[in-house]
Parts: sequence; structure tokens; C-alpha cells
Amino acid sequence: MAKHRKERDSWGSLSDKNVYDWSSEEEEPDGRARPVQVLLVKDDHTFELDEVALSRILLAEEVRDRQVVAISVAGAFRKGKSFLMDFMLRYMYKQVAVLLMDTQGTFDSQSTLRDSATVFALSTMISSMQVYNISQNVQEDDLQHLQLFTEYGRLAMEETFLKPFQSMIFLVRDWSFPYEFPYGQEGGMKFLEKRLKVSDRQVSVSAEDQNDHVEHLSVDTTVGLLFVFQISENQHEELQNVRKHIHSCFTNISCFLMPHPGLKVATNPHFDGRIKEIDGDFLNNLKVLVPWLLSPGSIDVKEINGSEITCRGLLEYFKAYIKIYQGEELPHPKSMLQATAEANNLAAVAAAKDLYNKKMEEVCGGDRPFLAPSELQARHGAIREEALQVFRGVKKMGGEEFSRRYLQQLEGEIDEVFVQYIKHNDSKNIFHAARTPATLFVVIFVMYVAAGITGFVGVDIIASLCNMILGLALITLCTWAYIRYSGEYRELGAVIDQVAGALWDQGSTNEVSQRFLNVGTDKSWRRICLWGTDKSWRRICLWGTDKSWRRICLWGTDKSWRQPCLL
Repeated sequence: MAKHRKERDSWGSLSDKNVYDWSSEEEEPDGRARPVQVLLVKDDHTFELDEVALSRILLAEEVRDRQVVAISVAGAFRKGKSFLMDFMLRYMYKQVAVLLMDTQGTFDSQSTLRDSATVFALSTMISSMQVYNISQNVQEDDLQHLQLFTEYGRLAMEETFLKPFQSMIFLVRDWSFPYEFPYGQEGGMKFLEKRLKVSDRQVSVSAEDQNDHVEHLSVDTTVGLLFVFQISENQHEELQNVRKHIHSCFTNISCFLMPHPGLKVATNPHFDGRIKEIDGDFLNNLKVLVPWLLSPGSIDVKEINGSEITCRGLLEYFKAYIKIYQGEELPHPKSMLQATAEANNLAAVAAAKDLYNKKMEEVCGGDRPFLAPSELQARHGAIREEALQVFRGVKKMGGEEFSRRYLQQLEGEIDEVFVQYIKHNDSKNIFHAARTPATLFVVIFVMYVAAGITGFVGVDIIASLCNMILGLALITLCTWAYIRYSGEYRELGAVIDQVAGALWDQGSTNEVSQRFLNVGTDKSWRRICLWGTDKSWRRICLWGTDKSWRRICLWGTDKSWRQPCLL
């Protein structure tokens, strides 16, 4: 999930160069799958989400609308997390959206405590199954990492009455006491039960190690099996809270005991993952562990506030969570709760918009014919309401007031998208597509006639002006034709279309008509009229044959007119 590029968090270093060269690409040139780094750790110990790399995974066509299972492996530096992840990848044989997240090891020489806590926090909040990789036994620093998340869990439960995290799996590596608790899940659960006894009173826990001492543990009877940890009377209150709230924060808690993989793995710097070099006990238990984690009956679909999350929604949670960890201090649990509520609402917005886009593509998409504007408006209204119902139907955190602004955001975004669908639909109308050339042809024709007439009667200034406009319109028409043919200078083409559209609308709105060659029979006359929207107009009239005369009339809005006549 987050890696320093120069180190490899692996047990036995799985060939850094050939297998795990981190980058934003998903495959090697030879087609082999490999990890993708999505969380970048900068030199100043700040974090940045590689949205491009993450989107390439979660928004892939085949998985973006699938419900997602996020399995994260977290734990101390160089304790075998990536080694375990490699075997998980080998097991995956079904086409399901399972996101495997390997995390940067904690307490290494390059990471601060804040770095370690941030990576652990993100992996816990994102994953549906958190594998907590522990070497030999539970260490105090492991518990310190959990403190922030248990407090977040308490606040989240006050808001939603649900446990915020799903599955916590304590994987104890290099277990050295199989004669007391056998390897595997059954031995792991017995180990936990032995370490903690549930009671409504304080109980005495005998020391098993010669360096331990008798301690006391206060346990709430409502806790069915609270995990593991002895609480001494002189412990800090925060550390006690960690131990008391683990069970209340996770829906499922389990443990698995694993043997050592063998000295050939641990001490060989050139170990490349060959099965024959791994100890037999380790392989036998590995064959139990991986199906136990990844079999269809075992995996947990990612849920937040009781709602299952798709890959598309998980991307929104990634982006929301990384924002709260980009400051200099670790975030307060309340800010984490707010980030979850924001991501929850954004995921609902994304789902509603996706539904709207799919439905509208079926109505007026690229291969659909032109649709009447009134019909398009009606279909938009119905689909828009359906999308809003999808948003309202999603379980969301933060309350109704908090969600209202996201509903307004959704409405605004849908209306903006609808404008684009209107333009796309209009582009399929051949008459609409002919607007620009038709308008320019009319301008050219009118200017040609006006220039000829005004030149004939001796008004040379107006004739020159008309000729200049005619030439400009002709150049514009040729330019527009070239842009449409070549696809270049599209911005200029859009400007020409806008100007032509404005001229077209100017002559066709507010009950003002644009008439060309309106032929009458009773008076035997023809006239060409150019009307303006403000009721002012000019007209050039060519009158009949019965009186054997022609006249050119220029009319003004004040009823004054000038009229040169040829009788």
C-alpha cells in the first residue's frame, strides 16, 4: 500500500528488482502482474494518494461495479507480510473483486511513528479483513497502533450503532509453542481464550513466563471474547482503553498460529519463492491459512454503515481518508468520522450519477437517433428522479442535514450533464447541424444584393461596407468548412457556431420571423425582408409589373423613410 522505494517489506526479500519494482503500472512488459503503489510517502513524511494508479485498478470495466473485498496485511517491519501476500495471489483463481493490500512495515529505519500509524490507520479503515501480522507474540507497540482506531470505533458506534470495522485476524508468525497451542486457527483461538477469561468481576491471570507477574483484568460481561491482553493496574489509561475496546470495534476477531518457514527462507538473501526451500510444517499450515482467508465462504465484502461497497465507492473512501492524514498531526477521531460520512455520501452521488448516465446513454447515446427536445426533456425528468431516489435509498452517515448538500450537488451535476446530452442530441439533427452554413449563406446573399443595389443607386460607402461583410462571411464559411473537415482549431469552430447560432436565434425568437422570397399573387410582387427582434426593421422591396415601376425603400422605426424611385 505504501512503500519506501528502496526497501522491500518481505521475509527473505522476494527479488526486489524482478518481482516488486513499485510503480503506477499494473503489469511488467512481459505481462506478469505485480503490485501497484497507491500511497506515496514523501521525503518530508507526508502522504500522497496516486489516484491515477488506484483508479486504474478500481475503475476497471470488469470490476468497478462489483462489490469489493479488501484484505490488508499490516504489521512490523520485515516480519513476512509480503511473503504471505505472495501465496495469497497464487491462490486467487475466481473472478471476484478482491483487493490485496500490502503495507509498509512499521518501526523501520526510515519511518516515523506517525508514518507507521498513518499507514496502519488507512489499511484498517479501507479493508474488510485486516490481517495483523505479528512475530512470535503480541508486542506493546502493536497495541499502540490500535489505540487511535478503537477510539474512532467508539465514536462511529455512537453515530451509527454499528461496529465500524469488520474482521481482525491476528496472524502470529514463527509460533514456537505448538506443544501448548497447536498451529492453525483452532490453536490460535484456544491461545486467545487462555490468555483472557471473560468474567463480570476482576480475575487473576497466572503468569506463564518467568518475567511476567500476576495481573488483574476488568472485563465487561457483554463482551463475548475480548482479545487477548493482560491489563496491569499501573498501565496508562489509553493503553487500557485499547485492550477494552478491540472487540467492540471489530465484528469478527480471530487468530491463526503459523510455524517458522525455515532457515533457508529466513537467511538466504537470494530466496525467490521456491516451494521446495520452505519448511514442510509451514507449507502444510499455509495450505490451511490461505483458503481460510480467501475461500468464497470466508471473505467479507467491504461494508460501511451496513451498506456493501463497490470498487467505485471504495475509490471515494480512499480519497476522503488520505485527505485527513495529509496534515502534520494525526487526525482526531471525529475528523475520521466526518471523512467517512463524506466518502459515504460521495459514493452515493457517484452511484446515482452512474445510473443517470447509463439510462441517458440508452435514450440518446452515441448510436441512438435524434430525439425530439420535448421527449428528451421528459425522459430526463424521469431518469433524474430515479437517480435521486438511488441516492436517497443508500444508507448514509452524517444525518439528513449533512446529506442535503450532497443531494444538491448531485442535482447540479445531473443538470450540467443534461446540458451536454442536449448538445449531443442536437448534433444529430441535420437541420441543426446546417445552422451555421445556412446563416452564413443568408448573410452572404443579403450582403451581395444590398451591395449591388446600393452601388447602383450611388451609395458607395454602404456598398463597400456590404462587400466587406460579404467577404468576411465568405472567409468565415470557408474556415468553418475546413475545421469541420480536418478537426483542427475546434475552439474557433465553436465560436463560429455560437455566433451563427445567436444570429439564427435573433431572427427566430419572440414571434419575429425570418422570411426569404415570400411570393404574392394578388399584387404580383416579391420582397425580401430582414426583421429585427425589437420590432424595428429594414426591408428592400422590389415591386410589381402592373404599374411598371420599381422602388427601393429603407424604413426606420420612427416611420420616416427614404425612397428613391424609378418609374
